Amino acid sequence: MPTILACIAGLFAVSALSPIFIRARAASRIVYGACLALSLALCAVVVPHIRHAPSQMVLPLGLPWFAAHFRLDALACAFLAIVNVGAASASLYALGYGRHEAEPGRVLPFYAAFLGAMNLVIVADDAYSFLFAWELMSLASWALVMARHRERKTAYAGLVYLIMASLGTFALLFAFGLMAGAQGNYAFDAMRAHPLSPTLAGLALALAIVGAGSKAGLVPLHVWLPLAHPAAPSHVSALMSGVMTKVAVYAFIRICFDLMGPASWWWSLPALLLGGATAAIGVLYALMETDLKRVLAYSTIENVGIVFIAAGLALAFKAGGHADAAALAMTAALFHCLNHMLFKSTLFFGAGAVIVATGEQDMERLGGLIRRMPLSSAAFLAACMAISALPPFNGFASEWLLLQSILVSPQLAQMGLKLLVPAIGALLALAAAFAAACFIRAFGATYLGRARTQASARAAETDRWSLAAMLVCAALCLLAGVLPGFVIDWFEPAVWALVAGHMPPQAGIAWLSIIPVSASRSSYNGLLLFGFVAACAGLAAVAVHRFASRAVRTAPFWDCGYPRLSARAQYSATSLAQPIRRVFASVVFGSREEIRMPPPGSTQPATLRRFLRDPAWDFIYTPLVRAVSASATRLNRVQFFTIRRYLSLVFATLVVLLMVLALWG
Repeated sequence: MPTILACIAGLFAVSALSPIFIRARAASRIVYGACLALSLALCAVVVPHIRHAPSQMVLPLGLPWFAAHFRLDALACAFLAIVNVGAASASLYALGYGRHEAEPGRVLPFYAAFLGAMNLVIVADDAYSFLFAWELMSLASWALVMARHRERKTAYAGLVYLIMASLGTFALLFAFGLMAGAQGNYAFDAMRAHPLSPTLAGLALALAIVGAGSKAGLVPLHVWLPLAHPAAPSHVSALMSGVMTKVAVYAFIRICFDLMGPASWWWSLPALLLGGATAAIGVLYALMETDLKRVLAYSTIENVGIVFIAAGLALAFKAGGHADAAALAMTAALFHCLNHMLFKSTLFFGAGAVIVATGEQDMERLGGLIRRMPLSSAAFLAACMAISALPPFNGFASEWLLLQSILVSPQLAQMGLKLLVPAIGALLALAAAFAAACFIRAFGATYLGRARTQASARAAETDRWSLAAMLVCAALCLLAGVLPGFVIDWFEPAVWALVAGHMPPQAGIAWLSIIPVSASRSSYNGLLLFGFVAACAGLAAVAVHRFASRAVRTAPFWDCGYPRLSARAQYSATSLAQPIRRVFASVVFGSREEIRMPPPGSTQPATLRRFLRDPAWDFIYTPLVRAVSASATRLNRVQFFTIRRYLSLVFATLVVLLMVLALWG
């Protein structure tokens, strides 16, 4: 624990000292290099420590009458590893990408603070330390979102993010207040010792979902995410999407599986329902977008939904006494947290490389980059396959585990869950199919075909630091998919601490297969599958080179009777998504198209305009803003009260608070 806190303090020290040498030419290399070293040091400490007994430390910090408590247990080790692998890869990427920052003084001081705050949230062992670190994480990430404050829509994105972050902190504050109870002991050990009544547990669960879900991007609390992620620098977007959302997942798991006491079966319902809706709606949003970073942001919403489905299943199995099934679902949740961090970081790094090379992030203005950025495109393609849950990559392994846990749901006693879980499984399958379509579209429109603009035609490969980060993360996506048994076994102590169950040991199974339940039921071998794919591809390549003609023949491509087509006539991101948009988005998003055809003989081009509405804005946030505005207008008269009226209000408020306190006691 002292080493962990020393590394976190080192991150805050880097943040505090960075303004001193901010004008130096090597400032970016110093800050990002220090963050890389500290993140790797944290990884080196927590990865082997996950099987050790929990360690605690109390420091005389914070409130005068309440010291700061810190704890390192198996769950904290699991999420510290996820956070710091993501932080190390983002810092490595930023060593090259950071040279293109126009105003590094708006990024460097907050970057290290952001990393330190995320680590501090995970090791906090009392409500005060947790909320302090949580709010620091929110403010540091808000400052990073606002780094390019002169760009259009950045200020609006920052405002929406700040409001949603404040809502989440407010909800968590009340959740911890309920769990602390009348005795007011905010240490997590005290909360574990005093389980809540069913009514208060339900209220605390709702607050925890709002608090953690607003940061993770659960629908309908997701509205800040597609605004803030594209506004931030690409390495910060990777951290917010791949890492910060996992800190929010950690908060939900810590509260619901650890602090609230014995689980009830109905606790799983909101997580399952919101998770299923989030997975399906998030990927549909991604399919409608043409901005590359907004596509990735909406895809994050989908993957957060997948994690919440797995966590909800684990809650249901735990409450029903099915410890091994709960362990399977919880392993899927933790494994997918790790996987999403890896492939989403790679994707945002790839998007950043495209933006640096072309100055564009609209897929309608890209294309043909695979010939100009071959290594970047290879890493991006690997991440696209991983996020689409295609074997042998890691996304398939974790989603396959989740589907296996859905298949054992008939063990549940409640008929409502027996009917709900298969329906959630159908939504998950639909989301997986849409994800594959989404990233075929994203890769094809960005890297394949012909360049649609001169900027794309002049693009060049990115720098070696950025390439190294992308290729390392892509390789880890493949490694975790080919050898998932080692990852599953590494998560086992955290899973046992949460659900008092575990999956069978995987590393010792023949041929490195994974068997989640029993060999007669299902098994998966990523290594054999990878070997089969590699062997088939190698044989095909050898056959082509051995038996095919060595002559080079050049011929025109099929042009449908229209020779000399321009690059704009090829399939675009909009046209690829049109069938899905017409079938699904017209119902979910109120999508409509407006086509304007010029009259005969006119030289003006035809135009197609798309209109989409976000139901969350239409039905929740816009009416809420109007209600708040109307209430503020009516309450405006309060500022003109006399002193006697103010004193009367203060007295009435004091009486009400004393009555609440008396009833609470």
